[in-house]
Amino acid sequence: MEATTPSRTAQCCTFSKLPRPAGAGSAQRAQCVPAAWSYGPAAEGAGLDPTALRGSDTGVFVGLMASDYAPRLTEAPERFDGLLLTGNAASIASGRIAYTLGLTGPALTVDTACSSSLVAVHLAVQALRRGECSLALADGAAWAEGSGVLVLERLSHTREHGRPVLAVIAGSAVNQDGASNGLTAPNGLAQQRVIRKALADGELTSSQVDVVEAHGTGTPLGDRIEAEALYAVHGDRDEGRPLWLGSVKSNIGHTQAAAGVAGVIKTVQALRHGLLPRTRHTDLVSPPVAGEADGVRLLLAPRPWPRSGRIRRAGVSAFGVSGTNAHVILEEAPLEPSAPAEDAERPGGDRALPWVLSARSAPALRDVALRLIPIAESADAFHAGRSLVTSRPSSFEHRAVVVARQRAELLAGLRGIADGTLPAHAVGGPARPETGGTVFVFPGQGSQWEGMAADLLTESEVFERSLVACEEALAPHIDWSVRAVLRREAGQPPLSRVDVAQTSLFAVMVALSAQWQSLGVRPDAVVGHSQGETAAACVAGALSLADAAKVVARRAAAVRELPRGRMAAVALSRDEVRGRPGVDRGRLWLAADNGPRSTVISGEPDAICALLDELGAQGIRATGLAVDYASHSAHVDGLRERLSEALDGLRPRPARTRFYSTVEPGPLDTRRLTSAYWYRNLRRPVEFHSAVRALLQDGFSRFIEVSPHPVLTYPVLETAEWAGSSVSVVGSLRRGEGDERRFLLSAAEAYCNGVPVAWKNVFSGRGARHLDIIPQEELHPSVTWQSARSVLHWERCPLVRGQQSRHEFSNQNWPLVRYLFLHCMLNYPTRVAECPCRTRHRSTGMG
Repeated sequence: MEATTPSRTAQCCTFSKLPRPAGAGSAQRAQCVPAAWSYGPAAEGAGLDPTALRGSDTGVFVGLMASDYAPRLTEAPERFDGLLLTGNAASIASGRIAYTLGLTGPALTVDTACSSSLVAVHLAVQALRRGECSLALADGAAWAEGSGVLVLERLSHTREHGRPVLAVIAGSAVNQDGASNGLTAPNGLAQQRVIRKALADGELTSSQVDVVEAHGTGTPLGDRIEAEALYAVHGDRDEGRPLWLGSVKSNIGHTQAAAGVAGVIKTVQALRHGLLPRTRHTDLVSPPVAGEADGVRLLLAPRPWPRSGRIRRAGVSAFGVSGTNAHVILEEAPLEPSAPAEDAERPGGDRALPWVLSARSAPALRDVALRLIPIAESADAFHAGRSLVTSRPSSFEHRAVVVARQRAELLAGLRGIADGTLPAHAVGGPARPETGGTVFVFPGQGSQWEGMAADLLTESEVFERSLVACEEALAPHIDWSVRAVLRREAGQPPLSRVDVAQTSLFAVMVALSAQWQSLGVRPDAVVGHSQGETAAACVAGALSLADAAKVVARRAAAVRELPRGRMAAVALSRDEVRGRPGVDRGRLWLAADNGPRSTVISGEPDAICALLDELGAQGIRATGLAVDYASHSAHVDGLRERLSEALDGLRPRPARTRFYSTVEPGPLDTRRLTSAYWYRNLRRPVEFHSAVRALLQDGFSRFIEVSPHPVLTYPVLETAEWAGSSVSVVGSLRRGEGDERRFLLSAAEAYCNGVPVAWKNVFSGRGARHLDIIPQEELHPSVTWQSARSVLHWERCPLVRGQQSRHEFSNQNWPLVRYLFLHCMLNYPTRVAECPCRTRHRSTGMG
């Protein structure tokens, strides 16, 4: 099993507004959810995005003791009526974590007093082994001192997903004192049995354990009994290899229900750093036991504990006043294979890399960028980028992405996010609410350019694989290579030829769709403009790739045989175009209605030239298109029989994705995509404007133009504006920017507009490993408890009321109370009873 330590930073705004039942709860309950989420990487440091666990069979095992801070029912303010029961019930502690994070595995709250959290770890291990859950959070919370969380997972599953392994749980056991000499008195024989059971569970001998993190209450009776149990199990050691003994209570005090998990965390850190911390506040060389045995020694000074040819192992004990005992054996994590050295100036070699940031507010986002700058200066940027998208939530409202090849670009992007001046290779902004579906938009001819997508063809396996499949499907219909045309190889026909342009565009658009879907961006609907409908039908599943290739190739070949004509884009509405003299009367035709004031006219060359001159003189924007034919006009009439024969045998089928037609505006039963439909597609005006309005009326709000250059983004935005709809529209590639960097920037634009993007897929299959990217600085108490300012017990706590004049407690600084007792334990090298604040801090703390 894997064990990971809690993280050291918190997204402090995440829990800034607790639900009313949580606000009515005690301090321990208020800590549990933030601790499980972001006390640092409980989830994040394990390489997990907590938001991605929703719906998983992750289990929650919480060790919890009775709280000193929960108010009596009669003391509650009126606004908490009916909420104190659920707010303070122990069972709710684990249930609230599962509820908040959307976890569906077992959720248990364990109260075995001081062994609670270690018993929770044991139960989590057993549940993982039995397959009751695939991941587990083991949490311990106690009066005043805080909480700790471990993420447990089967080792094979962790390795498969590339998550970090900090330590392995080799064995664990739980038992009970039974009938001893008193309910709360420790039982040495029971302690021996639980340690031996844990060794047996891990198929280990006592000599294979180097150190034990003892329960170590500091009482004369308890320490002597525990030491005798350890001597009985571990005392027979080789000379010069004693069992080293420590206790986290000498470092941070008695954490009660969290004592076991605190011991695990301390041990994991000792394994990571190769150093055993010293046992404080004692001058004994060995524990107090009868006899002269010296097989167990106290750690009076820090002791190196480096990796060697021998596996390092440690036991962790926790013995509850309830009589329930637990013992867990940890061992060092297997070594990960070393990664190849990185070019110091190129974060991912020659490949562009995204660094993805998200936060609850704009200031928090800027702060995240600032904190990442030192990491970007020295860390392996590829692995750090992967860790950002796998271990930190990426779904918060305020988002930013830096896409960089050079380390200097990465640093410039982070600094730009931090100071609000984004460079060209960074994108940022607040995401739109997650409402409305995503539409893939496929344009007709006009978005092509020489060398389009050639770089992406080299850089992306997904794009290349899809393009090769398109080329194979087109092979029966053309005698040239799409890939060779894109790469501008000698001997290939020019892209300016209509059949080459349209066929190449089809392949590029289908491959770009695959590229988007490789990042988890899948369309809820598709719409195509003119010949773009063939790509839309293919992506929607309405036509097989073979049938779509047949349609686009034979349609394009037919267009090549049209009589000479011209086309022009004009800034006029459909009605304004049709109201002009000569339109639809034999020489000029409305070819496309793209938006409220965006249309295309086709017709005789001299008629189009005269129209352009006329509109120019009137100050109306009009542009001639670079084509020598007039599609969507009467020129197409002569192709009816040829297209019907050429496209005979098509097998259209129901689409997987909603198909919005621009021939018959709106959703279409795609079984109607026969040869007759494709003739009308070429002959009738393109009703793009009406199709977009239908999409808006059906609630779609995110549009992605899947093309080598955006040509329909403005008509979509214009249509949405006239309809009073708020939408986002992004492209894919741009003229002169046909590489992976440009595509990732477009994906970043979509993400910053609220489109979910699976950024981790960028790093999959490329040997990425997890890095701990969370800053190491100490967390200020007020940050930790900022989330819980409305917790009820502080409003009525006599200590707070009594100390208000001295400490000037307010919403900003009252969390200091929580740290008074812990501060004394950490900073006064005396007995706890002598701490200055001990007499003022009444509790029911038990050993």
